[in-house]
Amino acid sequence: MLALTQCTALMAEEPTWEGLAKGMLVLGALWWAWVGYAWLTSVVDPEEGVIRIAIFAAMAGFLVAALCVPGAFDEYALLFAGAYAVVRFAQVLLLALAGQDDAALRRSVLTGLLGSTTVGVGLIFAAAFADGPLQGVLWALAILLDMAGPMLFGSEGWRLEPSHFAERHGLIVIIALGESIVAIGAGAEFGITTGVIVAAVLGIAIAAAQWWLYFDVVARVAERRLSRAAPGREQNEIARDSYSFLHLPMVAGIVLVALGLKKTLGDVGEPLKLVPAVAALGGTAIYLLAHVAFRWRNVHTLSRQRLICAVLLLLLVPAALELPALATAAILAAVLIALVAYEALRFAGARDRIRHQLENEAAAG
Repeated sequence: MLALTQCTALMAEEPTWEGLAKGMLVLGALWWAWVGYAWLTSVVDPEEGVIRIAIFAAMAGFLVAALCVPGAFDEYALLFAGAYAVVRFAQVLLLALAGQDDAALRRSVLTGLLGSTTVGVGLIFAAAFADGPLQGVLWALAILLDMAGPMLFGSEGWRLEPSHFAERHGLIVIIALGESIVAIGAGAEFGITTGVIVAAVLGIAIAAAQWWLYFDVVARVAERRLSRAAPGREQNEIARDSYSFLHLPMVAGIVLVALGLKKTLGDVGEPLKLVPAVAALGGTAIYLLAHVAFRWRNVHTLSRQRLICAVLLLLLVPAALELPALATAAILAAVLIALVAYEALRFAGARDRIRHQLENEAAAG
């Protein structure tokens, strides 16, 4: 959670397009590091002695990297790169050890993961010695080339435990939503007024609606789809696309909304500036669009109502620049609550069948 909080703090301290880009780049790098451990713990037993110690070391590296986030592009750039390297190469080492008796896994680690990790970490180190646009370009290349590794080197050699893998990603969504609640508290630093109280309640409503949209049915259907896929390439590619890739914009959207809420509570009576307004409404749109893509990848159907809501929120950005921030928060909460209510009523029968079927399958399992 600290890493997400630090990303929000970085953007809040520099609420410009450049600050927004920095926050998203750091989030992308930290996300890919975390994703690696979600795959790792599906392969190795973290309770084993040596593995446990190595994971503790990686946790320490991750903590240092998170602490460095506010200065990841200036005074702490090199320290961030070093801590990030510890986290990433510890994962490679542990997977290589796990692949000693698995030729396919060992080949995937040594010919794919090691190469993409080296390129990504190397570019982050190079960025530590650069500044200005070049630094941003190096960060972006590091993330893009690193994340391209699974696409370029195939997915046949990996293995995972579907329910554990889906659960890990569900937990990170919960953590991100928790960060939005923390942002509400941080935004109320100038005192508690009636407007701040109303904004805080609206923030809870927004977070609750985001939670509902993911966990009520979507997460359950996706986990079942992953569990029923054929082990090997099919299952690995679904896990890669649905979880490793598409959960990043979900989490990014939640973090951006947290930034918008933090700025809203800073002055509920004044309109949001452009960047916070885009963060609040555009972040929610990104979250919904990620859901649309998530559903399409898993069941090949289009969630038109979520797509429409995403477009509507983007169209409301100009209005947010004129309305009080509190009114923008109220509109955002109303749109999300209306979406939840529409889906609950429109798809009530299908929702009940899916939930009961999955519950029965879980009980039988």
